[in-house]
Amino acid sequence: MNDIASVEADGHGHGDSPDVIDQVALARLYGEPLFAMPQDLYIPPDALEVFLEAFEGPLDLLLYLIRKQNFNILDIPMAALTRQYLSYVDEIRSRNLELAAEYLLMAAMLIEIKSRMLLPPKAAVPGAEPEDPRAELVRRLLEYEQMKLAAAKLNALPQYGRDFLRAQVTIEQSLQPRFPDVHVADLQSAWRDILQRARLVQHHTITREELSVREYMSYVLRSLQGRRFVPFEELFQPEKGQTVLVVTFIALLELAKETLIEITQAEAFAPIYVRLAYSS
Repeated sequence: MNDIASVEADGHGHGDSPDVIDQVALARLYGEPLFAMPQDLYIPPDALEVFLEAFEGPLDLLLYLIRKQNFNILDIPMAALTRQYLSYVDEIRSRNLELAAEYLLMAAMLIEIKSRMLLPPKAAVPGAEPEDPRAELVRRLLEYEQMKLAAAKLNALPQYGRDFLRAQVTIEQSLQPRFPDVHVADLQSAWRDILQRARLVQHHTITREELSVREYMSYVLRSLQGRRFVPFEELFQPEKGQTVLVVTFIALLELAKETLIEITQAEAFAPIYVRLAYSS
């Protein structure tokens, strides 16, 4: 049988000639039908590989084998662990010699530990308890497991571009700007700052003066006339003493209460401004 499949058209009922043969395409390459397999097609032996488990190094493989067999990491059965580890190393040596070099170094360490456990224990210091040959390996495995768990927790945190997208919200603003109300704490802080500067320039003279709140209300309105925004501090006259500052502050509060002025602040800790209220 030929590799190219051929189908003879049925001549009954359609009037087609039985000599017409339609070739069936095996595949399509870049949109063009392919009727025969290429004769010079070469597929390298290692083009298709299946990795059942992917390990990031010898410690990762050891930790996997220990957890899979439910071994006690503080009392590792070196014979069983070494046997399973060497079987995996033999598998990767046949496929990737460069990758196997790192695993062979750990294999030599496992064999050494296994050999030391067969010998009588010897204490480094006379009278002390002999050191377990597996102690260094256990310490490295525990440190690696902690780092691996920490990396998994970091990877589980939400990431921009992977778990969520930043939304852009457009807010249509009115023609007349609206400024946020000034908090009492910000007003108190600005008032304390003005008092502190007034104490630096005040004269220690005792005088008695009768001041009119209405008069200073008029003074504030005149100062704001024709100006869009006036800094809060510019409405006070520290050189006239603390009494004038108090009366001016009371005048500002009265004007704000009567909605004749607006006290605004663009954002928290930003400068405070005063302006005339919009006429209805």
